[in-house]
Amino acid sequence: MNRIGIATVVAGLLGSLLLLFLAAPIVQLVGSSGADGLQRLGSDLALRDALLLTAATATAATLLGVLGGTPIAYLLARREFPGRAVISALLDLPLLIPHPVAGMALLLLLGRDSAVGSAALDLGLRIVGTPLGIVAAMLFVSAPLFVSGAREAFARVDARYEGVARTLGDPPWRAFRRVTLPLAGRGLVASAVVMWARAVSEFGAVVILTYNPKTVSVLSYDRFTGFGLSEALPVAAALVLLALVPLVLLRALRAGEPRT
Repeated sequence: MNRIGIATVVAGLLGSLLLLFLAAPIVQLVGSSGADGLQRLGSDLALRDALLLTAATATAATLLGVLGGTPIAYLLARREFPGRAVISALLDLPLLIPHPVAGMALLLLLGRDSAVGSAALDLGLRIVGTPLGIVAAMLFVSAPLFVSGAREAFARVDARYEGVARTLGDPPWRAFRRVTLPLAGRGLVASAVVMWARAVSEFGAVVILTYNPKTVSVLSYDRFTGFGLSEALPVAAALVLLALVPLVLLRALRAGEPRT
């Protein structure tokens, strides 16, 4: 066997081992406890409430991320300006720092003793220890994923199409709405799905800002520390099954993309 053949075999073996390492724990978790987790939805009120809370707060965080992240992503994809690299680095930073550290940073910003937290309390809004804190934690750790994906989606749209629309009398906003947004739409939706899935799975930042009410990830940890692995597994499996929903949607979206 020549060197190329040996290299191909080794690469295939290493890739197969990595795939097995990544897939085996999840398959075993769902296979051993997925049915139990689904059955408990009918009787375990805490699990059902945690699933609903997780889905609702992840959806709220995703909507906020899309509304705020879309113009940032468009600006980064279309414009060169001073400080562009700094803004990009700041957007990527939440992906790099440990998520408990992210939770501590958010606690400093949003806690009752901070300027923001105090102003919110004056308005009758308590952030830490409420679903608002969960949304804030999810938004912080997952929004960069949407911005990054949306920036790539806008970058793939030829700017000349917008120029043609402008020459036909469309102002910049209408050209964006009628031309760029539809052409980048599939990538934007896929990025939002990835953001939602990441928000659903967040634990480190959420547990610091809001331990109660519990999301599914916090409930799973609580069951593990309080009752052991056997009680935590069905909750963990339910979380994995919840995460499969956006993944299936994402694969469906990508299946319809034209091949290049």
